Amino acid sequence: MSLDTRPDFANPLGTVHGGIAATLLDSAMGCAVHTTLPAATGYTTLELKVNYIRAARTDGQTLTATGTVIHAGRRTATAEGKVLDEQGKLIAHATTTCMIL
Repeated sequence: MSLDTRPDFANPLGTVHGGIAATLLDSAMGCAVHTTLPAATGYTTLELKVNYIRAARTDGQTLTATGTVIHAGRRTATAEGKVLDEQGKLIAHATTTCMIL
């Protein structure tokens, strides 16, 4: 999934707030986990660990997040994700643990 940055995503330093990248990562990794579940089965994020690598600009650049399942068990699932800018540079990467409901 992706989004185009904008000025109202800025933190006090004028770059994209880390929460924007965290939201992208949580969504992409959660969707990856969701693909492993039977119909009508839910999940929720138990843990999210984000590593911020570089700042992203607020001038309309596209940030793209991908998520990949590491483990899909009966009660929990884990996944990893990355956010890249338009040049393919790593903005942030993360891991998650989801509880299967």
